[in-house]
Amino acid sequence: MNTQLAMSRRGFLAGTAVTAGLIALHPFSARAQANQAHLRIMETTDIHVNVLPYDYYADKPNDTMGLSRTASLIKAVRDEATNSMLVDNGDFIQGSPMGDYIAYERGMKKGDVHPVIKAMNTLGYDCSTLGNHEFNYGLSFMDKVLAGANYPFVCANLIRGTELAANPRDDKLYLKPYLILDKQIKDGSGAEHPIKIGIIGFVPPQIMVWDARNLSGNVATRDIVQAAEAWVPQMKEEGADVVIALSHSGIDTKKTDMMENASFFLAGVDGIDAIFTGHQHLVFPGPKDFQDLQGVDPKKGTLQGKQAVMGGFWGSHMGLIDLLLERDGSKWKVVSGTSEARPISERKGRDTVATVKDEQKVVEAVDAEHKATLDYVRRPVGKTSAPLYSYFALVADDPSVQIVSQAQTWYIKDLLKETQWKDLPVLSAAAPFKSGGRGGADYYTDVPAGDIAIRNVADLYLYPNTVRALEVTGAQVKEWLEMSAGIFRQVEPGKADQPLINTEFPAYNFDVIDGVTYRIDLSQPPKYGVKGEVLNAQSNRIKDLMFDNKPIDPAAKFVVVSNNYRAGGGGNFPEINESKVIFEAPDTNRDVIVRYIVDQGTINPSADANWSFASLPNTSVLFETGPKARAFIGDVKAVKIEPAGEGEGGFAKYRIAL
Repeated sequence: MNTQLAMSRRGFLAGTAVTAGLIALHPFSARAQANQAHLRIMETTDIHVNVLPYDYYADKPNDTMGLSRTASLIKAVRDEATNSMLVDNGDFIQGSPMGDYIAYERGMKKGDVHPVIKAMNTLGYDCSTLGNHEFNYGLSFMDKVLAGANYPFVCANLIRGTELAANPRDDKLYLKPYLILDKQIKDGSGAEHPIKIGIIGFVPPQIMVWDARNLSGNVATRDIVQAAEAWVPQMKEEGADVVIALSHSGIDTKKTDMMENASFFLAGVDGIDAIFTGHQHLVFPGPKDFQDLQGVDPKKGTLQGKQAVMGGFWGSHMGLIDLLLERDGSKWKVVSGTSEARPISERKGRDTVATVKDEQKVVEAVDAEHKATLDYVRRPVGKTSAPLYSYFALVADDPSVQIVSQAQTWYIKDLLKETQWKDLPVLSAAAPFKSGGRGGADYYTDVPAGDIAIRNVADLYLYPNTVRALEVTGAQVKEWLEMSAGIFRQVEPGKADQPLINTEFPAYNFDVIDGVTYRIDLSQPPKYGVKGEVLNAQSNRIKDLMFDNKPIDPAAKFVVVSNNYRAGGGGNFPEINESKVIFEAPDTNRDVIVRYIVDQGTINPSADANWSFASLPNTSVLFETGPKARAFIGDVKAVKIEPAGEGEGGFAKYRIAL
């Protein structure tokens, strides 16, 4: 396989346009000798079509996001670097209303250039890999998007067809597994030398579960590390001096087959020099994420001693790895490195302050699509008789989750009415998507009573998941809820102001099941861990689980409507997987909500308080939510909530008396 690609020096050699002394040189540049060179490699990751610093869901500017801001960081590094490269780590096609507008409204004809690609084409990328969300709109759509890029894509573990070869090198891959770029690099004396830089890419194997509707029968995936062990030696055989891994995969130090977050073990593959990670929407290196993991240094930014970086999400950070290279004969080798995740904004008190301005060429590239997206998301579809908000979605039955369940139940009952499941009771599982957390103190649904526009529906349901119906037993409903209840910490009875939320548990895995009633006993330890592992087999947090005002029959059968992520095993809920699926709907959950609102004209999203916490006398817990929550305290049923001061990062603290 001839995977060498001759590249222009333009964009790689930035020269010395900035007068020495006006910029702070990186130590590698300052001390590089005649046989040494400083290489700066920049990363974007998980852009999710957030090209501009604009939150379409809230319909207002947002200084924490936007590739146009990240582009200013890229320009600054290029201006101060002699040798620089730019790579992207995937998840660029889907994730904002602009992405949905292109996929569902405008479409992609042959020759069209997707707006995120228009923006990225202005920045001079050397290479990109694929993320799992590239497949959300189907392979044909993805192919059209990739065709518009003026830079190449690589992926070493995505196979065209369903057959895996005995040797991974014999797989019929969907894209090239890697590229070897022939470049010129300037050393410490100013002399230029040839260098071969290899770039290899990887996607989470779980795409086959998450997007089975689009991928089943069309492609297959391999384990990330297995693919790397096969292809990296060939890269070295073809003369790669430096090997860079674009890993759309996070960091986990517990080894399993077909790992979703395999970057740590990818770093252990001989021949790989630097790892660009993503997928988890976290920051590495840094003071908050990936602490206390053996072999992971969140200060130096190393995995098993190799430089790595994870540049946040939505353009929030630019990942940067600096490598000091040394020439040994005609070859180059890495002798030292540093990593940095450089942010586009910072917190000052309760405010977020931009640290860079927009790069205008990026803004101009998507001006037409930005305006069209604004028109798209502002289109009214109906009315709501009460506000829709998610400030208390993690602590009480919630209107933003309630309306999703109402729409899902309405939809699936109609579709199943002529089937063998027409007489089974229908339950609905839904989780909050905007509930603060890493999204910040403003990351909540907040829709006033009155007109509902498409932007509000997108705000209620962030992802283009598709509807799935599952047949489960009463016993499995209980275990489903036991898993969901893992979001809460265990509480000591009789003690005041204990922390409530386990922040390691994703809020999108906190499913509320509508159609049954139940209470959650916080004095019990969680039965399941974040990854679905059994922690306390005898624990029973779910109390008084009732259907039709009677204790649920463990053997009774129910239809539960959810989404393709959960039905495909996403979240690792016990016994919830594709084997339970009885109906795969062609429609997205978001489209179903729109249809429901149109059908109803005016919706009533008032929560019915079908779940609550079990009583624990003289016991209280604390949780954090957005400061705007105060206006809705009086609407919350079945739980007593009161303000308890300010939290960190702009959040507000609230107390619940159990």
